[in-house]
Amino acid sequence: MASNNSGSNRMEVPQAKEAMDRFKMEVASELGVPLKQGYNGDLTSAQNGSVGGEMVRQMIKKQEESMSGTMSANTAASGTMNK
Repeated sequence: MASNNSGSNRMEVPQAKEAMDRFKMEVASELGVPLKQGYNGDLTSAQNGSVGGEMVRQMIKKQEESMSGTMSANTAASGTMNK
């Protein structure tokens, strides 16, 4: 069983934090969410949720493509998740 860490934003791979922060900013920009470094308490739950939801969708898609040995033209062209 996993350790009982109460931090919900805990990184499973701490070395990936910088890349995940860049990914989050990229997704927010694509969605038109004015996310910035630091405090973002002025954003709505819907705005923040849309960024997190899109990140999860893109990560799942990338993993599915990796597992199936395929890559969509959109993912290849944008370089998403390859940074």
